[in-house]
Amino acid sequence: MDGTWEGLNAALRERLRLRLGRHAHPSAGVVDSQSAKTTGVGGEQRGYDGGKKVRGRKRHLLVDTEGLVLKARVHSAKVPDQDGIGLLLESARSRMPRLRHVWLDQGYQGRGKRWAEEVLGLEVEIVRRPPKPVPEEVAKRWAKEWAKEGQKVDWQRLMPPRGFVALPRRWVVERTFAWLGQNRRMSKDYERLCSTSEAFVYAAMTRLMARRLARA
Repeated sequence: MDGTWEGLNAALRERLRLRLGRHAHPSAGVVDSQSAKTTGVGGEQRGYDGGKKVRGRKRHLLVDTEGLVLKARVHSAKVPDQDGIGLLLESARSRMPRLRHVWLDQGYQGRGKRWAEEVLGLEVEIVRRPPKPVPEEVAKRWAKEWAKEGQKVDWQRLMPPRGFVALPRRWVVERTFAWLGQNRRMSKDYERLCSTSEAFVYAAMTRLMARRLARA
């Protein structure tokens, strides 16, 4: 609660970035949130996320392009992402002097994106999902109509690729959430205080980075 784990996280992150040949302080980051269920222990700031259908809290993360946590903020799940980004970036503003560019998903489109641009002066890029697949019947019908006009079109080329597609830059923060999920204490939010939940995020990342530095 006094910031010890956050300080350890920052010190190890800077050392690991230098080991990877990067600047100690990143100039770009990725933001995303994860809704986590809470338990019956009680505590502050709990709510219902209607989009994810989860009752609990949100873990809001700012990570660098390597997936290392720059700032974590835990708050009620009922707080929309467009407001939660303000809670996250405002608290990280003084500790990230080189931060200039952030990638966000479509959930931050609107006042969240405007706030980051106008208040913090950041360059914000929205990463959009690929288009939904076109039904085969529709694609074949389009190809037939173009064929009537003398244009031969392969209907299979009208359909986007099927299966999982990694979104540019978004996969980085999603991988970080996966790293946190490997820690049993992070499977749910068991804490009474949001500050304790944030400390466990930093503790989990400290463990990961210490192991990487030891192996190097």
